[in-house]
Amino acid sequence: MQERNFEVTGMTCQGCVRAVTRAIQKADPQAEVQVTLESNHLKAQTSLSAAELQARIEGAGFTAKVLT
Repeated sequence: MQERNFEVTGMTCQGCVRAVTRAIQKADPQAEVQVTLESNHLKAQTSLSAAELQARIEGAGFTAKVLT
């Protein structure tokens, strides 16, 4: 598993956090996802690549930018 960090825009509530977490965990059930709404930051411990993770986040209806 690797740590991946993203700036995610469009998330405004815990419902948004749950939607993104479900989308990621559907592809990687062991993924650990942490979201800080105030800073639009998402951190995930996952086996998914950054591109796969970004596609999952965007598929849930949000905009994602990889942070290095």
